[in-house]
Amino acid sequence: MRTFDLAPLYRSTVGFDRLFSLLDQGLEGAAPGYPPYNIERTGENTYRVSVAVAGFNEPELSVVAKENTLTIRGEKNAKEEEKHANMLYQGIAARTFERVFQLADFVQVKGASLENGLLHVDLVREIPEAKKPRAIPINGKSNGSTVIENQKAA
Repeated sequence: MRTFDLAPLYRSTVGFDRLFSLLDQGLEGAAPGYPPYNIERTGENTYRVSVAVAGFNEPELSVVAKENTLTIRGEKNAKEEEKHANMLYQGIAARTFERVFQLADFVQVKGASLENGLLHVDLVREIPEAKKPRAIPINGKSNGSTVIENQKAA
């Protein structure tokens, strides 16, 4: 049974149409929920994907943008896990993960930052000038021909 309706998201976002379609399809299946993430619109053509990566350091994370996909991957070192063998309870998941986001056309990754356990990936939608709509002037017919008189100064 579906508990989420993503229809309002289609109306309020530009650039992630394909992403929301894939999310909508994935709700019926067993979509992995780790790590949790947010997608926010920060401007007219700018977006931010925030992924909760508590327990991961910068060297353990990788962000790869290839064609229309954004892949965020985290791998914990096996040596580090052996150090914490005496842990009584581990509520912070530190398992390997991979999140793949399908990006819309002309969406580019501008940068990534890690702060307070959140990995922020900034995106911008840059439509090339050739693809943007442009106004075409309409030339109307005039009723008569225009005559320009040449007057000499006396």
